[in-house]
Amino acid sequence: MGDLFLVRHGETEWSRSGRHTGWTDVPLTEHGRNEARRLVPLVRSQRIGAAFVSPLQRARETAELIGVGDARVDADLHEWDYGGYEGVTTADIHRTRPGWFLFTDGVAPGPPDHPGESPRQVGERADRVLAKVDAALAGAEGVLLVAHGHFLRVLTARRLGLPAPHGALFLLATGTLCRLGTEHDRPVVAGWNLRPDP
Repeated sequence: MGDLFLVRHGETEWSRSGRHTGWTDVPLTEHGRNEARRLVPLVRSQRIGAAFVSPLQRARETAELIGVGDARVDADLHEWDYGGYEGVTTADIHRTRPGWFLFTDGVAPGPPDHPGESPRQVGERADRVLAKVDAALAGAEGVLLVAHGHFLRVLTARRLGLPAPHGALFLLATGTLCRLGTEHDRPVVAGWNLRPDP
């Protein structure tokens, strides 16, 4: 069975400033575009049979820049719905909720169209994506997902058989490639936050 490759989109103004960016469709910065372009040799060196991308422009542009512009858009790959914390930094949240931690505490309720998601709900979406990945991996070549930091961290935890809150263990930088493989038929992290050598 092939490997699962994860790409977090390149930098945005909001990711640079630490603002929670769920549904707000912010573009890549020029630095974020360069981060994506630098991944091209790493992506091309892998055997990828299928690619899926979040519908948000920062992920779709990253997919195009790394050479998978034909990736299938999948709404389940969107970032965590941060509800009332959309656009807010962790430091700002701690002013009213000291000790708050996204992966265990979830988010404050938001507007009706973006009410927020619990860690469990994000884990359920990740499980749906992984079912699609497993179907695509039946062809033995790798699958590539281009998406968002917190969502991909939860997806990694679920791939490894861990509860969704354990996504907190996998710090994920913008514009990086990760590889989830197997050892003795068990899922493992085979590469994390990979970038080409300068």
